Amino acid sequence: MKKFEGMTDEELALLYVKGNNRAFDELLSRTQTKLFTYIMFVVRDHDLADDIFQETFVKVITKLQQGQYADTGKFQFWLTRIAHNVIMDWYRQQQARHLVEPNAENDLQNLRGASVMDTYRESEIVNEQVLIDVKRMMNALPAPQREVVYMRYYQQLSFKEIAEATGVCINTALGRMRYALLNMRRMAKEHNIELALEA
Repeated sequence: MKKFEGMTDEELALLYVKGNNRAFDELLSRTQTKLFTYIMFVVRDHDLADDIFQETFVKVITKLQQGQYADTGKFQFWLTRIAHNVIMDWYRQQQARHLVEPNAENDLQNLRGASVMDTYRESEIVNEQVLIDVKRMMNALPAPQREVVYMRYYQQLSFKEIAEATGVCINTALGRMRYALLNMRRMAKEHNIELALEA
């Protein structure tokens, strides 16, 4: 909608609060893919992700209509926080929050982003396999750990932002990341997976 092209998400949200339903349609169009990807990554079930996505937007509409949104310049962050709360409510209902205890000898010093990939095909193949293995291990993590890894490495949020989005203190967010990395190192060791990317 050309009418809304230059507007921020925050401006669209406030326009919706004033009664402009087309502003909300534009807002939904802009944010739905990113939000659904986040939810799907955490819950790993398409039908459940659909349900959580819909419930999240019901809560968003309710909160907007009740005036519970203030323009802070972080609409996407606010949206992610609501989705996180819906996901955590679902997990509490299912009583499925089981944390894996880390092994003291685990250390994940070799896991780094694919910052420099060599142009040689052999290195590319090795690096692709490492990233596939890392993603598989991430999917095996408990939801709170997987969520922190996703927010940190895929959304590039700071630990302060992660703590705010997930409603925990920064030390808890850091602890979840630490346990996630320890768990991934343990999985790599158990399955003889090499995590180092080739230069």
